[in-house]
Amino acid sequence: MTTTSVLRNPGLGAWRWAIAYLALGTCCLASAGRAFAQSGVPPSGVSAGVTQGVTQAQAATPSTSAGPNESMLYPGEDFRLGPGDLIGVHLFGDANYAATVRLGLDGTVELPYIGSVPLEGLSVHTAQTRIEDRLRTGEFYRNPEITIQVLDTVNGSVTITGEVRAQIPVATERSLREVLLAAGGLPATASHTVKIVRPGVNEPIVVNLGTDLAASASANIPVHPHDIIQITRANVVYVLGAFKQQGSVPLDQSTPLTLMQLAALSGGVGFEGKYEDLRLIRTVGTERKVVDVDIKKVLMGKAPDPVLEANDIVFLPTNSMKAILKNLGVGGVIGIVSLVYSLRFY
Repeated sequence: MTTTSVLRNPGLGAWRWAIAYLALGTCCLASAGRAFAQSGVPPSGVSAGVTQGVTQAQAATPSTSAGPNESMLYPGEDFRLGPGDLIGVHLFGDANYAATVRLGLDGTVELPYIGSVPLEGLSVHTAQTRIEDRLRTGEFYRNPEITIQVLDTVNGSVTITGEVRAQIPVATERSLREVLLAAGGLPATASHTVKIVRPGVNEPIVVNLGTDLAASASANIPVHPHDIIQITRANVVYVLGAFKQQGSVPLDQSTPLTLMQLAALSGGVGFEGKYEDLRLIRTVGTERKVVDVDIKKVLMGKAPDPVLEANDIVFLPTNSMKAILKNLGVGGVIGIVSLVYSLRFY
């Protein structure tokens, strides 16, 4: 039964063999293209135009072997090299061409085939291009692709701006926590969401440190020389009306702030305050909503102590009579009481 089926479809086996030969030929062409791109010697039976086309296609294909955080492991291509920097030089497609060298005091490095190459003051990208040009000019490789990794540097530091201003020396890499602690930590006015601007990286790295810098897992992110750490001001809560101290109170992200804590930070509620008419003005989206709170009930534990949010406005109106009595002082209050008492018996 099987034999009859094969005889009725004589082209099926031939097609399978044709597909196998085509796949084998494609693999051979790709291997030949890689060899020609590095050595410059075309293989027999293969034209230069075909091999160059294969190499360009491979170069345009992004590598899938890099880890998700590889852009954070080393400085970007805009990092400028200086004396004392330790770099790793690798040639794509040729594992034998690899060197780990340190820039000398004259800013040069010694590399295989091309000898001394000055790299001081060059960005990583420009240094890669210079080494590629030397290899191409010396006819060692037809189309070399060089990768440089900065393994160590003695010329770097990290700049912290915003609520904290400092210049912290960083030789190779340090954790974000170490850098912030070296700068004195985060003040109460600082936001716990920081940005790291890194040379060669288009978008800033946003790090949410959470409520506790010491225990934050996000604070373990590595920081490299020439990084800029931006620390913005934390959100605030505004206090108006019958409080001893009016103005803005920083909203510390490490612990929630309640209404009673805010009253304490503001010096307490004044005698002239209209306790039952406290207004909590909160911004929700683009609208402002007013929430009535009886602060006297909160003080007595008969109402929950509300947790405040960023940009809340706490306004406690004053009782006009209470305000007048407070302004008169003790002597004025006694005088008014005496006057009222005498009028009752006139």
